[in-house]
Amino acid sequence: MPSSLTAVPNVRRIETDRSDVFACEIANHVSAADLENLYGLLEGAYALHPRIDVLVHFTNYEGVDWSELSEETKKEGQEHANAHIRKCASIGGPDWVSHFSGFFAPSIDVELKRFEENEEQEAWAWIGATPQPLDI
Repeated sequence: MPSSLTAVPNVRRIETDRSDVFACEIANHVSAADLENLYGLLEGAYALHPRIDVLVHFTNYEGVDWSELSEETKKEGQEHANAHIRKCASIGGPDWVSHFSGFFAPSIDVELKRFEENEEQEAWAWIGATPQPLDI
């Protein structure tokens, strides 16, 4: 069993060449703590830019524990997404485009597009950004 020092988080930020693009990888099974982490990362992006584009890359996706997240947190996440997200691309994983279109208010103009795993380059081009290596 891996220790907490070797465990890799299931939500990981992907650096990009544009500061107004929030990109992340979501892997394996996503817990309520992972969702809280994701919301915190998004809040940081919203604080820097009033409008952002989002790219989510799913790898080895095994589901999300939405039931463990409070209704208040879900509602706040939806309100903030409505206020800040312009475009959202997903790569691999489930087809959440129809699910997420219900996540955004009908009066909000958010472009959503899903890409297959083998279309990663197309997803990055659609968002208009390039992933960057981490500065370690």
